[in-house]
Amino acid sequence: MLLGAIADDLTGATDLALMLSREGMRTIQTIGVPPAGLDLADADAVVVALKSRTNPATEAVAMSLEALAFLQSAGARQILFKYCSTFDSSPAGNIGPVTEALMKALGTDLTIVCPAFPANGRTIYKGHLFVGDQLLSDSPMRNHPLTPMTDSSLVRLMAGQSQLKVGLVTRETVAQGPSAVSKAFAAARGKGEQALVVDALTDSDLRVIGEAAAGLTLITGGSGVALGLPENFRRAGLLRPAGDQSAFTAPPGRSMILAGSCSEATRAQIRTAIEAGGPTLKLDPIAIAEGRFQVEEALSWALAQSARAPLIYSSAEPEEVKATQAALGRERAGSLVEHFLAETALGLKAAGVRRLIVAGGETSGAVVGALAPAALFIGPEIDPGVPWTLTLGQTEPMALALKSGNFGAPDFFLKAWDLLS
Repeated sequence: MLLGAIADDLTGATDLALMLSREGMRTIQTIGVPPAGLDLADADAVVVALKSRTNPATEAVAMSLEALAFLQSAGARQILFKYCSTFDSSPAGNIGPVTEALMKALGTDLTIVCPAFPANGRTIYKGHLFVGDQLLSDSPMRNHPLTPMTDSSLVRLMAGQSQLKVGLVTRETVAQGPSAVSKAFAAARGKGEQALVVDALTDSDLRVIGEAAAGLTLITGGSGVALGLPENFRRAGLLRPAGDQSAFTAPPGRSMILAGSCSEATRAQIRTAIEAGGPTLKLDPIAIAEGRFQVEEALSWALAQSARAPLIYSSAEPEEVKATQAALGRERAGSLVEHFLAETALGLKAAGVRRLIVAGGETSGAVVGALAPAALFIGPEIDPGVPWTLTLGQTEPMALALKSGNFGAPDFFLKAWDLLS
């Protein structure tokens, strides 16, 4: 193994695995720290998918250190801590505490902070994170039900979450190329800076940053920062030719969509599906909490539909989410829906559903936790950062598309099925 990655949620891990696979690395995504006996011998990169983004910081640190120990034992030469391109976290963590713990465990004095993903509109300028043309703090992420982002300064965010001394490498430096960025790293070390926010506006910037980061033991950021990493290993003669990828063939069976994300992108995808005439069932978290709506009723509705891909969703507008959280509590409202959709996914699989789209990072983590595959094979890309995957280590595999809430075009649910053979 050349590169070992620790991702703080499942869809982010899938996004990263897709990026590495596209750039020529044989990549396997595991669901948590894998069990003994999982064959990783042919993998250039292993991405460990955790469900730690919204856990208490102490839990997130412990989970990340366990993943690090596994990756080190498997021989990883470089470690990447992958988090969301919108830096989803609270003032108490978890990105800062996990970064700090990984640096200490690895004995390294410098890392970078770069969640940029230009293909999905996430860019960094003067240390501020943008979502499209908006500052992060002005974007719909300010209304995220679990990790509302009200500050766009990555320097402030990282400094507030950790004891690390945080610096900045500006776009002007990045535009001068890898050598200039490497010199900026050296200068930062001289000033005692430990975590460097690095500006990036384009994929070319990310490739420059990736080349400059070849000598770093730990890199942190979104999947975009991995764009230039495979070439470092190829340049050093360590990366084998990828060869022909195995054909992706989805297992036969019924199709279904489960959506738990309340992001603007997912809500637009749900509206598009409704406008296209697809059957939809909206969940009421309060009815679920009061026992007035059961998983069996959702399954009965889904299996009675004749359309290709019925949609069950709990996604709602921000005001509706706030009202639900006021009635049930923020954590209970989220976990209630996640558990409901995970149990629904198990029931769907038992009924013969073999092709499943899941929208939302927390929802995807809950669903895959219930389905319990050992690992995922990365298949064709539906939209930037979202591939089809195939479960590994199971007698009855499933094709899964695990979508971060913020990702995908409005017609994502409609076009995803066209890629399956």
